Amino acid sequence: MEPGSVENLCVVYRSRDFLVVNKHWDVRIDSKAWRETLTLQKQLRHRFPELADPDTYYGFRFCHQLDFSTSGALCVALNKAAAGSAYRCFKDRRVTKAYLALVRGHVQESRMTISYSIGKNSTEGRTHTMCIEGTQGCENPKPSLTELVVLEHGLYAGDPVSKVLLQPLTGRTHQLRVHCSALGHPIVGDLTYGQASGQEDQPFRMMLHAFYLRIPTSAECVEACTPDPFVPSLDACWSPHTLLQPLDELVQVLRAAPDPDPSEGGPGPCSPCTPLPGPGRPPPPPETEVQRASCLQWLSEWTLEPDN
Repeated sequence: MEPGSVENLCVVYRSRDFLVVNKHWDVRIDSKAWRETLTLQKQLRHRFPELADPDTYYGFRFCHQLDFSTSGALCVALNKAAAGSAYRCFKDRRVTKAYLALVRGHVQESRMTISYSIGKNSTEGRTHTMCIEGTQGCENPKPSLTELVVLEHGLYAGDPVSKVLLQPLTGRTHQLRVHCSALGHPIVGDLTYGQASGQEDQPFRMMLHAFYLRIPTSAECVEACTPDPFVPSLDACWSPHTLLQPLDELVQVLRAAPDPDPSEGGPGPCSPCTPLPGPGRPPPPPETEVQRASCLQWLSEWTLEPDN
């Protein structure tokens, strides 16, 4: 995947009501900055000026968020009714999301559930980051769950790394990055939660990619699987040597998994998803009034949180 430009927006799903694009790394979804900067909103306006919605501040209704440094599948609703149907899927925990990542070291367990609670970091100089419960300065930690499956072991720029599939079962800020770091396997290129390698002078990107997305709205099932960017043909620094789990098999599991019945789920956070088959786990925490108010505000006018 080449670096982003205003002309090279990649669309992986399109219907009357939704677009799913393969967002480039190091591209913001939108920006209020005074300086000229590439954003997904500008790419969309350039490619689809006729689809811009004048009723929204940025012209498009983004159904969820991806960090600036994260690439991959991001869904855009093309009208308020579609945004409402997507919101209900997120709220009822019917959305399936899976990410690919390269993480430091060889993860020994082939599959695990990561359950560190995550809160805001109040430590001076780290106030725009998150941390796990029990660390100094961790404020208001909340239960957080991530499923991890190891795909391959190999080397990146000579250092041992693992290629993994991650599924966030809750939607905390920077959840995947914090959970991988807490395991002692930070994401390659994560300069906030990782450690610099002596043999590597900053990778060209953070190696986290939103790989698979399914939003089963009442009118249509929005489903997209983006290309895997972590292959040697695209990045010569990555050299896999041991295959543990074929990615194609996991994609089949993701596609075949039934969507949860909202009548059985009850209210929940705005961004969890259906996990891969695995051992039993505690249910996600109930939705708070603050979370519900936040989701309703998102529905009326989606806005991005300040860049972290």
